[in-house]
Amino acid sequence: MKQTVQMQKAQERMAPGVITRDGLLGSDRRPLGDILLADDAAVKALDLDHQAVAARMIELRDAGMAGLGEFIDVAPHYEVRVDTVRGKLPCPFADPGMFPKTNVTVRNRRTGREITFTDLNIHLVQAHGFYEGKGCAFRLEPKDLAEVLEIA
Repeated sequence: MKQTVQMQKAQERMAPGVITRDGLLGSDRRPLGDILLADDAAVKALDLDHQAVAARMIELRDAGMAGLGEFIDVAPHYEVRVDTVRGKLPCPFADPGMFPKTNVTVRNRRTGREITFTDLNIHLVQAHGFYEGKGCAFRLEPKDLAEVLEIA
């Protein structure tokens, strides 16, 4: 994918210390366009789209909000905890608005696996098909999301 000026600026905002302390790219040195293409291909290989992935993340986040920072049971076999921290983060793609610092942890009791994502992750997946760079603490592998959240 051609690296546009907008993508270059977004990639610069993903560097450590700009939006988050550790940045959004981890050890990934690929151009942002290549990261987006690879993740798009991974999602398509699962016969999914980014909106379906984000919708499931939102569904479980919203269900977990009732737990007020504690794990709660969410049918059919999940435990979900939603933690919020003071502050908000901007989208590195310069979309309007700010995203609360919310961490959502979903445990799938059927598989024994869990995954954690943020409100910013949800936006990045839904609006940009961006799952963060390889090696990033909040990198979401599309296959892991689909398996843990049971997205079909």
